[in-house]
Amino acid sequence: MRRSRIPFRRRGGVSLAALGALLAGAPGGAEASITGVCPDGSFFVVQRAESIPCSGAKQVEPGDLPPLKPQMLPRPYAWEVFNQQQDPNNPYNLIDAARQVREARAAEAAGAALREPGTPAPPAPPSGASSPPVASSQPARPAPAQDAGPVDLGLSDQDARDLALIVELSQQRAPAAFALGSGDAPTLSVRVAPSSAFEARLREAFAQRGRGLSGPVLLFSARAAAPVSFHPNFTFVQGHQAFHPDPEDPAQLGLIRGGVGELARDSDVLGYVVLPEQVQLAQPLDIYLDDRQITATLRPQ
Repeated sequence: MRRSRIPFRRRGGVSLAALGALLAGAPGGAEASITGVCPDGSFFVVQRAESIPCSGAKQVEPGDLPPLKPQMLPRPYAWEVFNQQQDPNNPYNLIDAARQVREARAAEAAGAALREPGTPAPPAPPSGASSPPVASSQPARPAPAQDAGPVDLGLSDQDARDLALIVELSQQRAPAAFALGSGDAPTLSVRVAPSSAFEARLREAFAQRGRGLSGPVLLFSARAAAPVSFHPNFTFVQGHQAFHPDPEDPAQLGLIRGGVGELARDSDVLGYVVLPEQVQLAQPLDIYLDDRQITATLRPQ
């Protein structure tokens, strides 16, 4: 009876328990199988030495197979795609950057020709040599409404302090905080929390301007213990969906108190983020701030 080889490749990981179960069910039993690791890091299980799928393999007992490397574990696909789209070295983005450089140089040359009479203007490129239009690396968005801009919520200083306190107290029930800096004491603390009262007020303010908000709203606060730079560069990932709010669209992200950039010691920032409608705050949500990541269930049941 011909025995088939059963190679195992490392795609998301193979547990030792599953590996042992497969060995136990293989023809001839586990004692007739050969397990090992190939130079590319993949596992294999074969019945004969000549069936080993690579050269330089290391044979090992099933229970002695090494653990998977953390960097080999799966990450949210949408998060990987977002990082690739934002990478300045992505050839897709380099095309746009090169076009901008060429257009800037052409405009500068044309301006210099106008300032110097008698200097011939630079020749226009042939009609057939113009670069084809290239789509932007950013997803297309509808044109903003004419009244798009900072939203006046009519909040007093006491209202802002109360909202910051809500974010602080919410950490006891649904912790969602970043502690950035070196050493024992963080130089910047960033906290995230929902507020039903603020969400209702923000929806009302946008409704008065003819714009509707459908997704859940989160508050965030940042407190600087030392001079530090802060930008609300958040990304939210849940399931297959990744959302990076546009800081120029107040229907996605806005500030209530303070400003971004260089923060002085003991200064703070308070703002909000409007998430997509599909996000469920009762489910785990991955929150990224630059390259830092936390997972939080912001409305535990």
